[in-house]
Parts: sequence; structure tokens; C-alpha cells
Amino acid sequence: MSQPKGGFHERLQALSPRRQQVFMAALCERLLPNYALYAQMTGAGNPAGVKAILDLVWEQLSVREARIDFERQAEKLAELEPPADDDSFGARRAVEMVVALTSLLDTLRGESADAVLEVSRISKGGVRAYIELTEGEEDAGRLAKLVREHPLMADENDFQDAVLEAVEGNLDREALRALRRLGRNDGVSNLGLEAG
Repeated sequence: MSQPKGGFHERLQALSPRRQQVFMAALCERLLPNYALYAQMTGAGNPAGVKAILDLVWEQLSVREARIDFERQAEKLAELEPPADDDSFGARRAVEMVVALTSLLDTLRGESADAVLEVSRISKGGVRAYIELTEGEEDAGRLAKLVREHPLMADENDFQDAVLEAVEGNLDREALRALRRLGRNDGVSNLGLEAG
């Protein structure tokens, strides 16, 4: 199979809306453990509720005839967002999961042209924040280099490249299941964390 032309972002934008939605759904799967971990640590949030909404997204992507009220799902999801006054690291990563899934729901409701780029950025941004938190490098130049070369960022980039490559190919039900498994990553998030 010939490699599609253009850089990563151009290729993402060139995808059909459904393929973009599959890409975002796979990234949301990988963000889900961060939300679950936040809920586990704080007792706030509802990972099962968030997962149920993501399950409905996969159902819509797999069964074209599925009739799901994503307006209602977006309302439910908004209620599951961490409290606005919680500025902890865990809460911010949980919010990223909610924002990414909200962007995906927006596209299923026919809105939000740049959602796929937004979700890609959200996932990479969380990794960057985690590296900055754990490495504690003050010098901006050294920190930028550290982030670029960090194994977690390399893993994130490889993951997004693999998902993009997969969604550019055949998207039958088996391919969708494989992408969902890839996103689940054995329960390990983009930060290399897993909820117990």
C-alpha cells in the first residue's frame, strides 16, 4: 500500500468524517484510564458512564443504521466532567478525556470541522504535561528537547501514526474491533498509567 501524501495533520484532515471519528474514538479509548484513575483517586466522576457513551460511539461507527441521540449523550457527558474548581493534575487529565469525547460527539451531531486535530492535540498535550510534571526541567529549551525525545511522547506519536494508518485502510467491523483494542492498549493510558 502506498504511503498517503502529506504530513500527519494534512492526512488527518483529508480523512472522511467517519474515518476521523474512528481515529478520535481510538484516542478516547486510550485516554479513558486517565479518567478512571482520577475517579479512583478522588471518588469523583463516573468511569462507567463515560465508557457507556464511548461504547455508543463505537456502536454508531459499526452499525450505520444505529439511531443514537448524541445530543442527550453530550448532556450526560457534561455532567461527568470533574468539578471546575479542581485544578489537580488528575482532574486536568480527566477533563481532557471529557473534552476529547465531547469533540467526537460534536462531529456525530454534524458540528466541529477541526475536532480530529483537537483530539490529537489533547492527547499529545496530556503527555507533554505529564513529562513536564515528572521530569521537572526548568530550562524551556532543554524541556522541549526532553519532551520531544521522551519515550512516552515517542509512544504517543507512534500510536497516533498507527491509528491514522489503520483508518486510512479498510474499515470493516473486524478493523474497527482491532482499532478499539489498539486504543484500549491493555488498559494503559497515553501517560503509561492504568487504573487498578
